[in-house]
Amino acid sequence: MIAPIRMGMGVPAEAVVPPVRRPRVAAFRALIALAAVTGIVIDLALGSPPRVLSYFTVQSNVLVAVVLGLSAGRAWQGRPALPPWVTGGTLVYISITGLVYHLVLANEASAFSMTGGTLSGWHAVSNQLLHTVTPVGVALDWLLLTRPGGLRLRYAGLWLLYPLAYLAFALARGALLSPGSTARYPYPFLDVDLHGYAGVLGNAVVFGLSFYALALLVVGLDRIRPRPPAPEYRISSQAAGPLK
Repeated sequence: MIAPIRMGMGVPAEAVVPPVRRPRVAAFRALIALAAVTGIVIDLALGSPPRVLSYFTVQSNVLVAVVLGLSAGRAWQGRPALPPWVTGGTLVYISITGLVYHLVLANEASAFSMTGGTLSGWHAVSNQLLHTVTPVGVALDWLLLTRPGGLRLRYAGLWLLYPLAYLAFALARGALLSPGSTARYPYPFLDVDLHGYAGVLGNAVVFGLSFYALALLVVGLDRIRPRPPAPEYRISSQAAGPLK
């Protein structure tokens, strides 16, 4: 007679229910991380590393490479996912990168447009990887491959700390560089020479409110987005093999 399997009697749950590996999810996340790394490496090879690393675009893609790389490893090994505030924050930051680029910097109708000619060669490749491929990939992964319901309203305010820190960094960096330095301010809406500190702070308030609205949208979508199919377990007969 086979004794029943009991939970909570000194037997770890993972000893009864084996971890579920998700190789396809792992592969998708690895591709997103690879896209981010590729775009960053191209930019570093084409430009000055200190200047390249000063851009929010590159910094947010470094975060994507780390978080999606770790998430890919966990999915491959069947380990628990990263905390929701980490994956949600990564989505917010890379969405800021994509939205600001396409709606503001690459939009000729924008007051802060940076369209100065069509990019070509490796510049065009890195531009698409960092501003389009990774934002879309992270959004799809979050919407379709992660479990919903883990985000809290307070996270929206927490996620604003990094943009605020970046604002302080960009202004401090610009103040330390001599006037006329190339890319003294990484983005035109942060250019103190053009707008003055009052104008830059005004721009920061507008963008900050927009980022907060985006963060609230992510928290709201977390309540209604679809739940990935849950893995099913069954107890096989002894002839069929071990517990599945």
